[in-house]
Amino acid sequence: MAGPNNRQDRELFYWLALRLAPGVGSIRFARLLRLFKSPEAVFKASASDLARLPRLPQKTIYALTRFDWGRQVEDELKRVRDRNLKLITLNDSEYPARLKEIHDPPPVLWVAGGICREDLAAVALVGSRGATDYGRATAARLAGDLAEAGVCVVSGMALGIDAAAHRGALASGGRSIGVLGCGLDIVYPRPNRDLFERLPQNGALISEFPLGSEPEPGHFPVRNRIISGMSLAVVVVEAAEKSGALITARLALEQNRDVMAVPGRAGSMKSRGTHALLKEGARLVETGQDILDEIRPQLEPRPLAKPRSAAPRPELTSEAKEVWEALGEETIHIDQLGRKVGLAPSGLAPVLLDLELKGLIRQLPGMRYIRKPG
Repeated sequence: MAGPNNRQDRELFYWLALRLAPGVGSIRFARLLRLFKSPEAVFKASASDLARLPRLPQKTIYALTRFDWGRQVEDELKRVRDRNLKLITLNDSEYPARLKEIHDPPPVLWVAGGICREDLAAVALVGSRGATDYGRATAARLAGDLAEAGVCVVSGMALGIDAAAHRGALASGGRSIGVLGCGLDIVYPRPNRDLFERLPQNGALISEFPLGSEPEPGHFPVRNRIISGMSLAVVVVEAAEKSGALITARLALEQNRDVMAVPGRAGSMKSRGTHALLKEGARLVETGQDILDEIRPQLEPRPLAKPRSAAPRPELTSEAKEVWEALGEETIHIDQLGRKVGLAPSGLAPVLLDLELKGLIRQLPGMRYIRKPG
């Protein structure tokens, strides 16, 4: 198949064609690219030329010389255009620079939204799907601190810690990137539907899987290398002993990324994984500033924004001050807070809104609130 006539479309056609080729994964794709210089040249090569690549299976050589999935490539390109998505290849300037450094970068990324130069200052926040209130609140607080300092928050769009991290970054007006283990046209998990709508407007959703790819169990460990690969550091907020977040931490070490962990309550099953990381030498994280201090040397000469908490605290009414003081470093439901300060939810809601607008507190899912540090 000849492919499109337009040069740019033609290049993208062959990049996608090689990505979808049977038996060609990220590492084999890179080896073919080094040998033949371009994906189009791979498809123009003879069987004997292809056999020059060590350990290339005969069935893969046969498939590449036959190339009978061109219609599938064209259909995928049309679906991408129709959904206003983008395909970014390793050759594109928009491809995440840090991700190119890993030994098996995905050759093609499906993207909703955009990846910009500022996203080089990125930190991954990951953890358990079945997170505790403490874990979710901590993830949201750390993500908010990072976002306020101009750091992009990367995570995996899962329930629990991932979702709290994405929402915490967005709530503080920052950017966040979600890495999926399925096609961009599949909303998974469904409770995160709002993030599928919001992240492309304030960051991006990315996947290495074609549209229509289901969230198969094997996809998630694979996508974890992208989460760590895009980031300066990986922070494990809360993870049990066999949590998938520990895979991301291991990959981060292999990619020469910093690994940090948040301590949990003593004896908590949900924090056994993070405590194990701390025992192995991971940097202990309690505040967003701990993370910023660790990554700052990698960002010079680009300065991070000053945290918003450095600004003078606004004047508060006596009622608002009492509510603010009643909040602490753990989340509290509006009903419980109301009982604590002696206000009905109807009277408490406008006070909380005023405190949130002043940047002093943060609202989390489920009508729960937490005081911002500073």
